[in-house]
Amino acid sequence: MRKGRHWRALLVALSLCAAGPLAWSAPTPPVAKIGIIGTGHIGSALAKLWVRSGHRVLLSSRHPEQLQPLAAELGTRARVGTPREAAEFGDVVLVSVPYKALPELGRELHEVLAGKIVLDTCNPYPERDGPMALEARQVGTGVASPRYLPGVRLVRAFNAIGFRELAQESRRRGPLAAIPLAGDDAAALAAAAQLVRDAGFEPVIVGGLERAREFDFGTYPYTHLLTGAQLRTALHLPASQAAGGG
Repeated sequence: MRKGRHWRALLVALSLCAAGPLAWSAPTPPVAKIGIIGTGHIGSALAKLWVRSGHRVLLSSRHPEQLQPLAAELGTRARVGTPREAAEFGDVVLVSVPYKALPELGRELHEVLAGKIVLDTCNPYPERDGPMALEARQVGTGVASPRYLPGVRLVRAFNAIGFRELAQESRRRGPLAAIPLAGDDAAALAAAAQLVRDAGFEPVIVGGLERAREFDFGTYPYTHLLTGAQLRTALHLPASQAAGGG
């Protein structure tokens, strides 16, 4: 069986077996195909970490030709394409674009992204993204982002860490740096948690999408590098989660 089919089989198994968003810890998966829509600082850093872990990535942006040097650096596990090609390619799709781009992206790629696990790193900044960012900050990104990306299995992930920390703190000695996650789909959360581990960090599942606001812009965990234990304490999460999905 091809490795891509192994990954899809894993996602099916997670869907069937996950007892709840905090109760399941995924086994080490086979090679995943990860489509990256918006290969800026965060997308590039994660591409490097995931390729290092053996995954395959398709890098995309509004100017895909500019990504050829990065793809050449990453080797045979990376290639370049359009956002649509990245959406089609990925068993999991990382979306890392300016927040104001989400509505158009959702409209253009709705039929391709529907039903897929989507990791949303996007943060709303009013000075860049306009009034929609103010609304997103008011209701929380876990509520706002699904409005722009309907039909996907959304997980808020990698939004509360800077790209330099992604590069420098991966697989650090001692307790790993934590990445908070929020989502309503148990299998999507489990898959996201595994990809956090593969990137060299500790996943901490905070809860459903409505709880993503607890690590949105302006909160204590936002860009404040914490260990898993410190993050669970800060967000009043049970310490027992450390043995489960987070």
